Amino acid sequence: MNSSTAALDFLKRHGMDPERVDPAREAEKMAADMERGLAGTGSSVPMIPTYLRPHGIIQPGDCAAVIDAGGTNFRTALVRFPGRGVEVSRLQSRKMPGIDRPASWEEFISFVADGVEPLLGETDRIGFCFSYSAVMGPDVDGTVVCIDKEVVITGAKGQKVGASLNAELERRGIHGKKIVVLNDTAAVLLGGKADHIDAPYDGFLGQVSGTGTNTCCVLPLNRIGKLGLTGEGEMIVNTESGMYDGIPAGDFDLALDRASREAGSKRFEKQTAGVYLGELCRLLLAAAADEGLLSPAGAEKARALGPIDSAVIDGWAAGEGLDRISGSEADSAFARTLALALFERSARCMAANIGALLLLTGGGQDPARPYCVCAEGSLVQKSRCYRPVLERMLREELEEKLGRRAVLRLVNEATLSGSAAAALLNR
Repeated sequence: MNSSTAALDFLKRHGMDPERVDPAREAEKMAADMERGLAGTGSSVPMIPTYLRPHGIIQPGDCAAVIDAGGTNFRTALVRFPGRGVEVSRLQSRKMPGIDRPASWEEFISFVADGVEPLLGETDRIGFCFSYSAVMGPDVDGTVVCIDKEVVITGAKGQKVGASLNAELERRGIHGKKIVVLNDTAAVLLGGKADHIDAPYDGFLGQVSGTGTNTCCVLPLNRIGKLGLTGEGEMIVNTESGMYDGIPAGDFDLALDRASREAGSKRFEKQTAGVYLGELCRLLLAAAADEGLLSPAGAEKARALGPIDSAVIDGWAAGEGLDRISGSEADSAFARTLALALFERSARCMAANIGALLLLTGGGQDPARPYCVCAEGSLVQKSRCYRPVLERMLREELEEKLGRRAVLRLVNEATLSGSAAAALLNR
């Protein structure tokens, strides 16, 4: 048995083989769970209403100040829509408060105000992309549930993001500013829509595949049963699909979950997101060493591995840097097969997620008018292995088996343009 075959057998024995995820079948299961989320009846997918209108007219020359707070970076910019395309100016990037040391909510809001204040002489609209857990309200403001991603902001829970910033601006003598709060996935959808406004698409989805995993879609108001709304109109719904728990879990998914700070939650994200793929690969290699599937030198390297990220295993999948784990050519082939399998499984899961949204929205049935998946994140933009598999799954699984056509479109700086669009469309 060659090393690649041995690696595939090892994956299957532990329930980690990519083929275990059938995107078309899983899409139907996930769509049913999303329906329960919309009704508010016992779903693992929250289907959070954003209260954001996805449609409207942005007048040529309109501009908004944009705040992008998420992960380790904090950015501010002025975004203008000149008529076609988007112009980003006065972009500044700094480290988020709460990384090197804990910061209070008041310190955070003061920091945000310092960043956006120089831009407010040119606009009264602010789009605030807040990429942490928050509950949205009809006032398009978000109430903080928690701040994570290695950022520590004390006193944040229960605070209203936009209202807190407005209060600080008014304390500084700056009045009359309208703040719209949204998350990064909704911003990606709006940014992609603005970038492809004239294209013949049936509709738009937002997808983030990077450090984390999430998607969003646009639905009629009367489809969001838990809100009890009637009448015309549509709203962006943030699925928080990273919390879905319906994909079959393998032995090392369960091991990673048990060791995580949020054991029992975000199962789908832990199977798909860049922040977890490196650790899954490390667990796989350590177990392979214990099972005698690596050479003595390779086993020693596997057991000595520290934390690794998805960029490392993307290199392994491409045949690069394998000396870090390999004691022989057979070890290299084994490790490369594991890395490729993790990216393929992640892409299969995301194809299921996209398929579920196509079924939910009824979109993509006309081959001439596919759904546009507006995508951003390190996996989909930087990995050499992930995107080709995802695009193949969209064709082979969703189009050929479900009869739903979707195309993937990467959008540069979608969080900036989308946050500006949200501020201008939701006046």
